[in-house]
Amino acid sequence: MSDKATVNDGIDMTKEGYDRLYEELKYLRSEARYAVAQRIEEARSFGDLSENAEYAAAKDEQAKMESRIQRLETQLSKAKIIDSSTLDGSHVALGTAVTIEDSTLKKKFVYSLVGSEEADPKKNRISSASPVGQALMGKKVGDEIHVKVPNGIRKLHILDIQVV
Repeated sequence: MSDKATVNDGIDMTKEGYDRLYEELKYLRSEARYAVAQRIEEARSFGDLSENAEYAAAKDEQAKMESRIQRLETQLSKAKIIDSSTLDGSHVALGTAVTIEDSTLKKKFVYSLVGSEEADPKKNRISSASPVGQALMGKKVGDEIHVKVPNGIRKLHILDIQVV
């Protein structure tokens, strides 16, 4: 392969992230597939498919859904679930929550470090592969790090680490 990843590489994720993706896959394979099939069938009943916008939209939705199903199947088949019982909270790792003080912004934040497939910045779940996540990985309480982000450089001080 031309990029760094190989076919055998696992995708690190928490148990919670794995379960969430698995539930989404179950939903897409059942209820969502049925609903899209119903929309396609209904659109077919409108007649000429070559000029049928409803049919084209339903087929497009079906293609996007099937692509998402395939992506989820691949991710779940490669999932490497991080066992949080092996974490001790002595350093930042995937599956820990870290409390930091941002000296630049003069604010405190709590971030959970998760795999890239389960990141959700709105819920303070950041990927261990993100710039901040990479800078935090392996660090300990009391460490200070400098992270280059799009808005400049952030100076972060680690206040606490907890296993989630």
